[in-house]
Amino acid sequence: MNNQVGSTNECAIFGLIEAISTYLATHRETIGGVNEILAQISSAAIKKKFLKNYSTLTSTHKNILETSINNIRGQSLKAIRECLLSAMGELIWRQDQNEYYSLDSELGEGYRTSNLHTLLIGPSNAKYHHPDFMLGFFLLAPFTFYRDHSHPAPELYVNLSPRTGWRFHGGEWEDFKAGSLIWNETNKVHATRVYDTPFISIFSWVNNINSPCKTFMCKDWKRIESELNVLRGREDKKGSG
Repeated sequence: MNNQVGSTNECAIFGLIEAISTYLATHRETIGGVNEILAQISSAAIKKKFLKNYSTLTSTHKNILETSINNIRGQSLKAIRECLLSAMGELIWRQDQNEYYSLDSELGEGYRTSNLHTLLIGPSNAKYHHPDFMLGFFLLAPFTFYRDHSHPAPELYVNLSPRTGWRFHGGEWEDFKAGSLIWNETNKVHATRVYDTPFISIFSWVNNINSPCKTFMCKDWKRIESELNVLRGREDKKGSG
């Protein structure tokens, strides 16, 4: 990936991608797909005629985004956090408006109202272009359940938040800490449970990015969402007390 421009903000995006690449390179021997992701990053090209669409975020989303970035801690993630802050003015944060799911998908209100993402590399809405690869950041509000789903695109997450719950193929929940990596093979069913702090991660879709996601029905969806709503209510009472 070559940076052939001179503006500070464009260099900031380049620097952010470089910081992510450096972090990923330390896991190339242990996490499947990292080598392919690094190769895809290197083949991305700057979009010289890129027309920036500015983010249109609610005040709630802005607060959640700010909190999530402030929660990125640890020496190993310091460079990513600093580069992300430097590039914020050039990033386009958007909600998923049924770009990745069909209209009738049972995603639940939690995901639909709280998700945000921004692309560093992708086919559109990104400064660096690649027709069949995406690299960016993904955000969910506190106490959100991202229901079980799958997609043909192989996917990598780099967790940047202190603690997030994950399960695979409807199995047992497992908590992952900041700096951990999750590799989802093609059509691997996975779900995310967010606790009292917002979830922010680096994410990448390696190929097949135009193939739609599908939800995977599990009987405990309503129970999980109810439990998270109870926890949210307790936190709200603490805040008002």
